[in-house]
Amino acid sequence: MIEVSNVSKRYGDSVVVDDVSVRLTAGGITSVIGPNGAGKSTLVSMISRLLPMDGGKVSVDGLDVTETPDDVLARHLSVLRQDNQIVARLTVADLVAFGRYPYTKGRLTIEDKKHIDDALGYLELIPLADRFLDELSGGQRQRAFIAMVLCQDTDYVLLDEPLNNLDMKHAVGMMRLFREAAAKFGKTFVLVLHDINFASCYSDHIVAMRDGRIAYQGTPDEIMDPAVLQDIYDLPVDVHEIGGDKIGLYFR
Repeated sequence: MIEVSNVSKRYGDSVVVDDVSVRLTAGGITSVIGPNGAGKSTLVSMISRLLPMDGGKVSVDGLDVTETPDDVLARHLSVLRQDNQIVARLTVADLVAFGRYPYTKGRLTIEDKKHIDDALGYLELIPLADRFLDELSGGQRQRAFIAMVLCQDTDYVLLDEPLNNLDMKHAVGMMRLFREAAAKFGKTFVLVLHDINFASCYSDHIVAMRDGRIAYQGTPDEIMDPAVLQDIYDLPVDVHEIGGDKIGLYFR
């Protein structure tokens, strides 16, 4: 379980995350949604210790993220930021191999190589394994970074806008992959998503933020309600059930 207790973040006079407390149960997919500036990415960055907290506490399976050694935390929790900049000229296989660093500090074993091959295969990247990252499309690079995170093989996986740069086919494939990994391997995914319909169709739990606070949380059925979505996004949203899933229409 991820426990967030009274966590806050401010920049000068601007409060970005305002005294947030939430429990994210182990297993399945939790999507964090909300308008721009709601504090979604900042909250996930503090949970993963990429950003320092101005107040509060975060623990992952009882481990305080501010006190746990890096290599220990990295075997429990992996994270992919929204903006990923790699200066060195790496191949896709080299990048994915970084996912094993918390275990072997760069001295890859046979088991590590199996994890790397599995991650490359999972993301359909084997034909691109020897290509350099700067030779790939934005979508291919995004899949390579996600393969690196999955190669880390942690119980908790935090992904900030993992569908960035992906076309419809690969976005659907990515969400199905998360769904399968959660069900088959018992992993916990926490995803920052902008598309409410992906959140609705693939999540077990949704946390909706607005103005630095948690406005709503619940099942997709509970969140995909016109009144709730109107309050979150300040925009009329029609909700229709299609194929057993609730879909929001908001562009008419």
